[in-house]
Amino acid sequence: MPRENTHFVLGPVPLLLLAGAPIHSVLPVLHAPGGRMPSCPEWRLMPRLTMSVVDGPGDAGCLVQGARSQEEAEAMAQWCDAAEQAGGAVVVSLDSFDVPPEDIDWDELFTGGRSRGGFVAMA
Repeated sequence: MPRENTHFVLGPVPLLLLAGAPIHSVLPVLHAPGGRMPSCPEWRLMPRLTMSVVDGPGDAGCLVQGARSQEEAEAMAQWCDAAEQAGGAVVVSLDSFDVPPEDIDWDELFTGGRSRGGFVAMA
């Protein structure tokens, strides 16, 4: 996955937002009303500074480009540490980014039916 199609978001549980991911159709439809995040039990996350892996059942999976600069490395290290502390991250896949990440309607993202994903535990 090219870096421009990914966003690593820090929060109570770290979130990995993907656009146009090859795993989009394989991930479960995401429905998380009231913030109750479903898990993806057959999936595993391996977050690293320079690349992360989202590994699914069978041949499903993708490699996500990590930090490309020193500034990104600091933020990426924080995200990886947060994922380690949380035991994984929420992976959300969209067909494409229709708006910049700062303008995302998170309620619609988690309940609107166009997103796929859920909580993915560390490998």
